[in-house]
Amino acid sequence: MEETTGVFTLPPRRRGADGGDRKALADGLAQTKRQIDQAYSCFDTADDPDLIDSYVFEINALQARYNYLLRRLKELEGAV
Repeated sequence: MEETTGVFTLPPRRRGADGGDRKALADGLAQTKRQIDQAYSCFDTADDPDLIDSYVFEINALQARYNYLLRRLKELEGAV
């Protein structure tokens, strides 16, 4: 069974270190980075306190996902 996070699918945790796993994680990192940049852009232009709060939560969640994906990619590369 594969984990599903947002729009992309992550490979299972302890699967072999093949190129497909690396590519999926790298694609997820790139996508998450774009989403972080977009959330910061929206945050910078928001003037309503509720919107500002929502962007702060969104940015924190995306950064947590980014850190997770980066850690998984490093684990996978270390298993080579």
